[in-house]
Amino acid sequence: MSSEELSHLRHSLAHLLAAAVLELYPDAKRTIGPAVDDGFYYDFKFSTPISEEDLPKIEAKMRELLPTFTSFDRTEVSADEARATFADNKYKTELINEFSTEGQTLTLYRSGSYVDLCRGGHADSLAGVDPESFKLSKIAGAYWRGDSEKDQLTRIYGLAFATAAELASHVAMLEEAKKRDHRKLGAELKLFTFSDLVGPGLPLWTPRGTTVRMLLDGFVWSLRRAHGYERVTIPHITKKDLYETSGHWAKYADDLFKIVTREKHTYAMKPMNCPHHAQIYASEMRSYRELPVRYAETTMVYRDEQSGELGGLTRVLSITQDDAHVFCRLSQVREEAEKIWDIITTFYGTFGYELSLRLSRRDPAAPEKYLGDPTDWDRSEAELRDIIESHVGSAYADGPGEAAFYGPKIDFMAKDSIGRTHQVATIQLDFNQPRNFGLTCVNEKGDKEQIVMVHCAIMGSIERFMAVLIEHLGGAFPMWLAPYQIRVATVSDAFVPDATELKEKLSAAGLRVELDASDEKVGKKIRASAMMKVPWTIVFGAKEAEGGDFKVNVFGTTEDLTVPQADLVATALNAAKTPR
Repeated sequence: MSSEELSHLRHSLAHLLAAAVLELYPDAKRTIGPAVDDGFYYDFKFSTPISEEDLPKIEAKMRELLPTFTSFDRTEVSADEARATFADNKYKTELINEFSTEGQTLTLYRSGSYVDLCRGGHADSLAGVDPESFKLSKIAGAYWRGDSEKDQLTRIYGLAFATAAELASHVAMLEEAKKRDHRKLGAELKLFTFSDLVGPGLPLWTPRGTTVRMLLDGFVWSLRRAHGYERVTIPHITKKDLYETSGHWAKYADDLFKIVTREKHTYAMKPMNCPHHAQIYASEMRSYRELPVRYAETTMVYRDEQSGELGGLTRVLSITQDDAHVFCRLSQVREEAEKIWDIITTFYGTFGYELSLRLSRRDPAAPEKYLGDPTDWDRSEAELRDIIESHVGSAYADGPGEAAFYGPKIDFMAKDSIGRTHQVATIQLDFNQPRNFGLTCVNEKGDKEQIVMVHCAIMGSIERFMAVLIEHLGGAFPMWLAPYQIRVATVSDAFVPDATELKEKLSAAGLRVELDASDEKVGKKIRASAMMKVPWTIVFGAKEAEGGDFKVNVFGTTEDLTVPQADLVATALNAAKTPR
């Protein structure tokens, strides 16, 4: 089954879900029900709340109605006919009024006795679909049309695949994902926390979590430094004029945290860094001989997300970006993109991710969504396509409508250890901000020449990357990245002084070491260390105090590592070597 056929199947099952809901809850009001990556959902307004305990009943009704969905019969109707059909449904009526005003053709689709307002994209029939190839998975809250000022709805999610075996495999993956959930592991490993007093979407990083963040950022910086990047620092607020000039204000004003000063000037908490970096470039005249100019900065940005969309580290209000911008001539773009490509593949290869690519370009059907000259877009998209194809030929995804509003991008997609794919790093080409800010260089002829910008984030959002990495690794960080690399556990109080001396010796060598000198039994100390996924645990007792070999319990292995005392520091440093 092709991806398009699967999408049509999932959308068709959303209709089946709505039909089942109306059979069981006749006063429920339907809204919209699209296909999604692993299935479908439909949003409803119920007069009486339902819970996940009601899902088996709804699913059973879906299977009962399944044989009646033998076709999806399309009928074009006038706005008046559509309004008459959905006279008791204000949500459908709103859509009908909007679509008819825009001049869109209104269509109804009938399956059995069920009729819905829909643009189409269905399976020919559901009659032969295996009832075990789909299931309802969960319910969630949702606002009508994503607007928190509008009605709260109930969203019912379903999973659907071409076969029952594929569904079973996906469900097994979801069960494994629950065990690896970064919110659960983050709390257990004491990496980050949230506070009601601080607010949702604003994670607080503990010393352990901060250590991991700093090590990751340091790794990225080591890769960038090797390619000639320089660090810059910018403030966290700006006059709105900056974003009006860049074009961001017109697109994203509603998503910004705004500050009005005592003098009634409007500032914003920065939601991105590129306009600030552009001002550093613009602070002096540049010769073509100076280019490329490469700026890098790890800093927080802030976006006013809806509270219902916040979740763990994957959607937050304060986003830490490992951001970088290259200011260069068009002729230099390929070489700069190749350098970024090298950084990305080195970084993600370190963690064992399998990378794939997407060319994210503008939606040709919606040119109003994008800034700039179509000719520049054509050149930008062609340049990025050539770069991708020089690496992987035709083995990449086409992403119409996935571009940033100011330019196309190469999106790197990482498959994790349980088979999920996440969009991670990007290389973005931008003609528009350099034009808006008048960014130029003096060329060989002494004339001003407009430059271009290359935006490049490696982790992107450190918060989101941490969530992806924690789940990919199951919380078991490699030794170079672990918050604490070694835990020394004493057999009894008598050995605390010698164990403390060992801890200090290892710490002085640059290793991150903690001492467990509690009154617990040794077995419990070893289990506690394993629960925290500490890479090395060294039990310190009489034999070790007398100079005997250390037995190192290595997390994730069944056999201890025996290390002579004289070799411990060198062996540990080698095991903890940073991949640079």
